[in-house]
Amino acid sequence: MNKTGRDGDTVKLLRECDAGIKMGVQSIEEVIDRVEDSEFSSLLSDCKSQHEKLSAEVGELLGKHYDDGKSPNPIATGMSWIKTNAKLLAEPADSTIADLMTDGCNMGVKSLSRYINQYKSADEKSRDIAERLVDIELRLTEDIRKYL
Repeated sequence: MNKTGRDGDTVKLLRECDAGIKMGVQSIEEVIDRVEDSEFSSLLSDCKSQHEKLSAEVGELLGKHYDDGKSPNPIATGMSWIKTNAKLLAEPADSTIADLMTDGCNMGVKSLSRYINQYKSADEKSRDIAERLVDIELRLTEDIRKYL
C-alpha cells in the first residue's frame, strides 16, 4: 500500500496517536492504585476511559489502511517506569503522582503538536483525533493542578 502523500501522513499521524494513547493508558494504570484522593482517582479513571475510546477510533482507522499501529518506544516506556517508581518510592503521595502525570501529559502534548504540524497532509479525521487527544491531556493537567 502506498504510504506517501495524504495516506502516508494520515497513517503516520494515527500511529503516533496510537503510541501516545498506549503510553497514556500505561502511565495511568501504573499509578491509579496508589492515588489516595477519590476525586483524583476518578479524574485519572475518566482520562483512561477517554484514551481507550480514542484508541478504538484509531484502531478502526488504522485497520482501513491495513496498518497495525505503533507501540510506545520501549526505552521511553522503561524510563517512565523507572522514574515513576523511584519518585513514588521516595515520596509516595498524590502530589508526586500529579507531578508525574503533568510531566507525561506535557510531553504528550508537545509530541502530538509536533506530529500534527509535521503531518499536514493527514486527513481530517486523523487530525481531529490528534487534536482531541491533545485536549484530553491539557484538560487533565488543568484538573490535577490542585494536587501538585
